[in-house]
Amino acid sequence: MNHKNKENNGKRYNDDFRKMVVELYHSGQSVRDLSSEYGVSEVTIYAWIKKFSSVELKDGSSITSDDYAKLQKQLLRLQEENEILKKGYGHIRQKVNDDELTDFINDQKDNHPIQTMCDVLDVPRSTYYKSLNKTISNRERENNELTKRIIEIHSESKKRYGAPKIHQLLVKEGYQVSLKRVQRLMKKAGIQSIIVKKFRPAPNKEKVVERENILNRDFSTKSNNEKWVGDITYIHTLKDGWCYLASVMDLHTKKIVGYSLSRTMTTDLITKALENAYYTQKPGEGLIFHSDLGTQYTSDEFAKTIQKFKMTHSFSYKGSPYDNACMGSFHAILKKEEVNHVQYYDFHSANISLFKYIEGWYNRKRIHGSIGYKTPQEMEDSLREVV
Repeated sequence: MNHKNKENNGKRYNDDFRKMVVELYHSGQSVRDLSSEYGVSEVTIYAWIKKFSSVELKDGSSITSDDYAKLQKQLLRLQEENEILKKGYGHIRQKVNDDELTDFINDQKDNHPIQTMCDVLDVPRSTYYKSLNKTISNRERENNELTKRIIEIHSESKKRYGAPKIHQLLVKEGYQVSLKRVQRLMKKAGIQSIIVKKFRPAPNKEKVVERENILNRDFSTKSNNEKWVGDITYIHTLKDGWCYLASVMDLHTKKIVGYSLSRTMTTDLITKALENAYYTQKPGEGLIFHSDLGTQYTSDEFAKTIQKFKMTHSFSYKGSPYDNACMGSFHAILKKEEVNHVQYYDFHSANISLFKYIEGWYNRKRIHGSIGYKTPQEMEDSLREVV
């Protein structure tokens, strides 16, 4: 597998990343949306599609002339139903006052063009625009605007953000608003951050040999690719049972620079996660990689990988999860914001969902207080600009 290609203004992407983007394209997402979601140029994505796509679909399906005829028939029926509804509405139009209709148009203006709604509902556009001049207090107008934006941010985060993060984004966008006001408006709108208790596996009772803790809870950094941390967490699926996610985080940017999902918890799992991180980031010699004392991380096979990449391996003390607190925090956030709110059917569906969460949300959209309310990708990009 060639991980060394440079693409998209110097950014590197491993083959797992490229293939997943192509799979999402075939599942229905547009190239423009994928480009915006994952920070890859449209030209690059088209090149990936050409490289990784086959001419014939995997299931051999195709659209037939009969299917096309059925679609045409459905379209004609919808047009006919629309005409019937318009004629029926004409008989009751006089029973509905203009205020009711203009209020409806105002409520739906973000979903449908105003001109189209006015034409369909037989409301002169001048009547609608005059209705907008109803006097409301400046405070009420501000609260309405704030509440609308709060709901949008909350929805964009898939209900993951609470008042503190929403407040930071509003301030960043130029709103003059206090945290208490945001909390009050959220309570009035009936929205809050989602929180679900995570699954805790039974502790391992095997005897563990202590190893050197070089990191020693010093999570401070001066630049990226200086200190990485890694760990494994459990992901349940209905068909394939427990699957295992190995993740690697850069402590400076808080970015998940590498990860891998597998049906088995083996050394290959963590090796692939570290390889993806290494070939994407290209760190210099001497990087500290910290993990717990799990048998995968203490294996001779993984030690050879660490040596090959010229890294220094640091280990948590036995029974001390705080030594790897940053990685534990990420997996806790992953469970609270994503895993505990869905039921994955199988390994494949879990893999796609985790890709969307890590690459589309966590790395590129989720802001972090510990790095000045930037996203991990913004933090990494700012370092590239300085260089």
